[in-house]
Amino acid sequence: MKPNILRIRGRLFAAATLLAGVSIATLASVQTARADDDGFFLFLPFNLAVTRSVYVDTGSIKAGTTVLPPNCSPANCPTPVTAVTSSAYPYVFNNDTVDGSFGITSKIFVDQMTPFGWVWSSFEVPNSSQNGVSATSDQAVTSFSSKSELAVNLSTDGSALTFMGYFAPIGAIDVSNSNTPGEIDPTVAPGNSYYRSVAEVGQFGEFHVTKTNAYTGDNGRAAILNDSANVVYMAGNAGNGTQTPQPVGVIIGTGAQMLTPTTEPESAQNPGTPTAVGSFNIAELGDKLDKIGKDTNFRGLTIFNNVVYYAKGSGSNGVNTVYFVDTTGKACPEGVGLPAAGASLPTSPLAYNTSASVIQTDGLEPYNMCILKGLPTVLAKAKSPAVINYPFGMWFANATTLYLADEGSGNTGTTVADFYTPATPAQNPTAGLEKWVFNSTAGEWELAYTLTNGLNLGVPYTVPGYPTGNNSGPGGSGFPWAPATDGLRNITGIVNFDGTATIYAITSTISGSGDQGADPNKLVAITDTLSATTLPAKETFITLESAANGEVLRGVSWTPGTPRL
Repeated sequence: MKPNILRIRGRLFAAATLLAGVSIATLASVQTARADDDGFFLFLPFNLAVTRSVYVDTGSIKAGTTVLPPNCSPANCPTPVTAVTSSAYPYVFNNDTVDGSFGITSKIFVDQMTPFGWVWSSFEVPNSSQNGVSATSDQAVTSFSSKSELAVNLSTDGSALTFMGYFAPIGAIDVSNSNTPGEIDPTVAPGNSYYRSVAEVGQFGEFHVTKTNAYTGDNGRAAILNDSANVVYMAGNAGNGTQTPQPVGVIIGTGAQMLTPTTEPESAQNPGTPTAVGSFNIAELGDKLDKIGKDTNFRGLTIFNNVVYYAKGSGSNGVNTVYFVDTTGKACPEGVGLPAAGASLPTSPLAYNTSASVIQTDGLEPYNMCILKGLPTVLAKAKSPAVINYPFGMWFANATTLYLADEGSGNTGTTVADFYTPATPAQNPTAGLEKWVFNSTAGEWELAYTLTNGLNLGVPYTVPGYPTGNNSGPGGSGFPWAPATDGLRNITGIVNFDGTATIYAITSTISGSGDQGADPNKLVAITDTLSATTLPAKETFITLESAANGEVLRGVSWTPGTPRL
């Protein structure tokens, strides 16, 4: 399907300028233009692709009338409630106070942007609100406030973009915590079920979707297509029910997954059991078993030198750190190691012990994932040390330089006066862009420094049209609406000819909104000297794009047709 949706938004600057080594900081004055004209769609190489979601008020929620979570039964929500506010943005997210799974589906756009911040065009992903898109057409939506969704990645040969969504209509409630149709946990609220899906977009707007039963009860977050093997690697989380132990299908369908993409229409697809590509258990580190299936609550996903890397940065189980899939079986006999030389990308699922009792006790055995040596190995629930990382997106500039986004703790103060204080660098020390360098003598990665200058961590900012003052309406938090940057999520980058690297990142936020994932956030960029091992004094982030009222930015990648950088 090729939607006729080119939306011209500005002039194209030559990407060769960036490749010549011009610092992104010198282009801070470039302004984003937005206009809407339909026409033919084309991704141009060496532009950026940014995933964006736009909220649509379908009027589906009525205060005091709409039952939350939807489709309740005694098994999954014995005490349903009614909405405290309507579907009007952003007040709708105050319904989080009565429905811990609250979310509502929204449109997905892929914006094509020059490396300097000019939005050139926008691809609207087919959805139920568009004319000519039927219920059986290929389409995808996202959960608007689910901040971990919509990472976008370039395929291994640079031909296509991939990201994850849902096969659901616009305005559907609590989809991100629903079951998938093929993997049902009866204790999950809401009671509706929706497939997760991998969307693929080609250079000329070719679009198709592959459905999956993975990530039941939670959300898929990222996907990368391995073109040569015709498989997709995925990152996400599963399980939102109260059944103990978790159902086997939930454990099988979480964390590091893979699927074979199809060009069949979504209506003709009938996905089977999810297929895991990787498994990890903190018992490998000598730690006591925790909730099975939650050690692999992955968010970030990338590929470098034929190795698939994952990042975990949320949840109280497992270790917040960087992992990789070991296809050799030799890299990490005790759960920590380095990729083996000459390793190849996985082309088939993990062959695990299928005994239900083993799966529900120990997870998927054998374990074939490792923590990257030198990265944190401290449990997320550890009381000491007090500093816990929150890694998200990853980008390797080369074999010895890794940039790692840390989204921050998400903590806020207990009074209006100190509300933003926990996001400031003094209390949020790992947030920002971490630079890790490989120490060949020690044989492990080491943290060189964290870039935060220009992010203005913990400093509130205004968004035209967004509410001001405090969120004091029905279900309101009583704290300020204004968002503040808390850290970074998805990233990508490029090595310049002058020995620097430019890294592009999506910000995370805190606010007094009913759901901080619904805050209008930003796309930022910074140019860093690759050889530097101590924090450079003058490097600073600049803002390339700011989400408008009713918008959120989620992922950033290079466009199809760009060689993988």
